[in-house]
Amino acid sequence: LTVIAALLPMGFVRGMMGPYMEPIPALGSVAMIFSLFAAFIFTPWLAQRIRPSMESLEKSQESEHKQTLWLNRFYVRLLVPLITRRPVGWGFAIGLIAVFLLSVFLFYLQAVTVKMLPKDNKPEYNVTVNMPEGTPLPVTANVVSQLSERLMTIPEVVALQSYVGTASPFNFNGLVRHSYLRDKSWMADIQVEIGPRHHRDRSSEELAVATREMLTPLATELGARIEVVEMPPGPPVLQTMVAEVYGPDDATRRQVAADIRAMFERAEITVDADSYLQDRYTSWRFVVDREKASRRGVSVETINRQLEMAMGGYVLGDVKTDRAVEPMFIYLQMPLALRNQFGRLGQLPVPSVTGAMIPLTELGHFEEFTLDDPIYHKDLRAVEFVTGEVTGKLGAPIYAIFELEDLLDNYTAPDGVRVDTNYIGPPDSTLASALEWTGEWTVTYETFRDMGLAFAVALILIYILVVWEFGNFTIPAIVMVPIPLTLIGIVPGHWLFGASFTATSMIGFIALAGIIVRNSILLVDFSLHAVKAGMRVQDAVIYSCQTRTRPIIITALALIVGSSVILSDPIFQGMAISLMFGGLVSTLLTLVVIPLGCVSFSQALLASIEGPVDPKAGKATRGSDPDDAGPHGSGGPGGSGGSGGGIARSLARVGAAASGLVARVTSRG
Repeated sequence: LTVIAALLPMGFVRGMMGPYMEPIPALGSVAMIFSLFAAFIFTPWLAQRIRPSMESLEKSQESEHKQTLWLNRFYVRLLVPLITRRPVGWGFAIGLIAVFLLSVFLFYLQAVTVKMLPKDNKPEYNVTVNMPEGTPLPVTANVVSQLSERLMTIPEVVALQSYVGTASPFNFNGLVRHSYLRDKSWMADIQVEIGPRHHRDRSSEELAVATREMLTPLATELGARIEVVEMPPGPPVLQTMVAEVYGPDDATRRQVAADIRAMFERAEITVDADSYLQDRYTSWRFVVDREKASRRGVSVETINRQLEMAMGGYVLGDVKTDRAVEPMFIYLQMPLALRNQFGRLGQLPVPSVTGAMIPLTELGHFEEFTLDDPIYHKDLRAVEFVTGEVTGKLGAPIYAIFELEDLLDNYTAPDGVRVDTNYIGPPDSTLASALEWTGEWTVTYETFRDMGLAFAVALILIYILVVWEFGNFTIPAIVMVPIPLTLIGIVPGHWLFGASFTATSMIGFIALAGIIVRNSILLVDFSLHAVKAGMRVQDAVIYSCQTRTRPIIITALALIVGSSVILSDPIFQGMAISLMFGGLVSTLLTLVVIPLGCVSFSQALLASIEGPVDPKAGKATRGSDPDDAGPHGSGGPGGSGGSGGGIARSLARVGAAASGLVARVTSRG
């Protein structure tokens, strides 16, 4: 139930990350329920079928006895000094807290970075090419051809497909990036296929970095801007780094956006800096003289249709074939050598209502004009977008935001104010220059926010379950102490592997909470039964450790071995590290921290026991003997010799009960 309680809240993660997270609590909860039935039904049945003979059981009893004695000596030497010697106990507690703080401090030192998800090793990536606005299609095609030739020099590249002046087939990532709108003559896309991951040594991320370093100088020389676009491992966004710029008027807003784009280019961690600002460019249009057209009997619609036919934008019909999925359209178009000369276009005949053919020049004239800048809106607010990609070891947008914030400290907007930056929402007002950081940062913030809330709810549910089990409010706190201690293994584990702490790492951290609590419950419950049977609290916790060490260690090893399967996966590596290192360290600390907590709060432990308790256990544990008081509370005995003797007497009673059980099983056999 504790594992289900830890996983269940993750199903309520909102935003685009919600559908990615929802299968984890659903499948995990179902798996835990089935494993519970298997443990209570299938495992006993299988044990009955493959039970060893009594001879083998008697032989294994000797080795079992040796292991028990060794564990007894080990825990007596380990735990008794921590219980009975105040400096040793406080030193251990302070050292544990110091190690925990040092582990968390690795985040501040950026030895372990935080990001949404690591990039997967995909078989393809894209290169987007943007020429200056108004660039003719042949010029763009020539630039794309040179870039493609350079791309083919990469050994891992298997095939290329370029789209010039038309939108390439888009996927979910392209849908969010609005790739279907890239149909202008100065826009192009190059799809690069690099083949399966097993046939190459470099990952797609390494190849993308190499492609960017190779093509950027050539693109700059040719007057183009390129972006290397990789398939995102999680929810797609407009761009990894996005700054949404707001301002009091169009001129101020566009100037601030241009200045921030320059900061993107100066920042060391950002590459592929771009913006949605459009360079001013001119175009040509035909202005109809309506008076002349009306006098000649020619409509404006007829003039437009004739020009469309000449320029190639008019569809006459389509041809359908048996095997073609889509029809082939028929266009009527003048040759390029004719349609790029206004003198020749002016001779284009236009039919009138009387059937006469009127030259186009007699119905109007051609004029050059400057196109207006586009105005983008978000939530009814005018906005400009500045985009960029994050590269290097600190590949998360939050680190790029920190660097850009330092550059913004010395910047004053054209309206005379410092730009107000917002992390979790748009600015309250657009009367002054301001910006909001979005892109991957928004998905990261929302995901970790919801997962943090889910973790808090999981802790509350686990606490309620443990309170329901023991009928006490103090013991659940003792049981849940190892949960934060898992970070002592998780964070250094990420540092050791050079991995970032991602959303999957957080999933492993949350799942580990339920698993570790289960081990703590086993130790506390076993100690309670031993105290109820007449043991002192100190003897009971040592006895529970030596008895439950083997199953707890086996459970931890099973978790480590099972998690090692996904250790090589780029996306789920963080989860594997959390489960492996966090499970190992927290398991070892559980066998020390839980006994110390039980002794420190022995009064709460005794209060949770239902039914009669051996008076000796209560009296000895409550510290009636002044020599038995220890630094962790009122319940520690005074020396290791007493612990060994108490456990020996308890073991004798347990051994007698076990001998009776074996005798009954033998008689039934």
